[in-house]
Amino acid sequence: MRLTGSITALATPFTASGELDLDAWLRLLDDQLACGTQAVVVAGSTGEAAALFDIEYSALLRSAVEHVAGRIPVLAGTGQSNTAKTIEATRIAKALGADAALVVTPPYVRPTQEGLLAHYTAVADDGALPIVLYNVPGRTGCDMLPETVARLSSHRRIVALKEARSEAERMDALLPLRNAGFTVLSGDDPTACRSMLAGADGVVSVASNVLPCAFRQLCDLARGGDRAGAEALDARMHAIKDFLGVEPNPIPVKALLAHAGIGHGLRLPLLPLSAKHAARVPSIAADILAIETQLRDSVAA
Repeated sequence: MRLTGSITALATPFTASGELDLDAWLRLLDDQLACGTQAVVVAGSTGEAAALFDIEYSALLRSAVEHVAGRIPVLAGTGQSNTAKTIEATRIAKALGADAALVVTPPYVRPTQEGLLAHYTAVADDGALPIVLYNVPGRTGCDMLPETVARLSSHRRIVALKEARSEAERMDALLPLRNAGFTVLSGDDPTACRSMLAGADGVVSVASNVLPCAFRQLCDLARGGDRAGAEALDARMHAIKDFLGVEPNPIPVKALLAHAGIGHGLRLPLLPLSAKHAARVPSIAADILAIETQLRDSVAA
């Protein structure tokens, strides 16, 4: 498996009463497929994995696998704070049909670099699914250093890294690790264009929930070496991407999805978007519609 291009970390739609909204979920998947999204992540942090019950996780993943029907890879979030539990979760994801596992550095426990090496090696050695490493220190309290990634990148079952740190220096240190069996993906929407122009293989994106056509186009331009075209498109999305960071993810993106009729909110302790930011949703949604409509029309033409 070689993961590249525009990969969406899907939000999980809920009904007004707080249950899974599987109808909205399938519509969200259809939007991604129609725009050429190249893989999707089910039950990552954007998908509120920590708020899902086991039966809900299974229903989401099973329905995504069935609906996508092999057209693009389906990644399952399986990272836990404990190695044995991560292995168990990854086995469950395989049984449900996932193509790969997105495994975040163990949250809260803050392992050493040697602990991270042992953790990921054990999960990969178990062999249930190909593994995508995921480094997001702002959420986990743990930073997986490039030297550790280098040691893990040679494992035949570890196929990619999602790096959510935004510093150019971090990406510069990781890009030399790319090879035929290991890709480096941005996990930071605001700097994804810069990272891909520098050589990153793609992006695992939050914004592509609402900008699927734009992110596919951005990836194609940046990975194709069209700096001017990529930077121009990226500039059109700056205000939208800034808005997606005004409160913790996935609060803003779910407000925009709800405005578009996909889902109705979040689960505690996450609260709906605050009033001062909610007032901006219609104008941001209008900007999204303008960009997406233009790109869909150009594809159709």
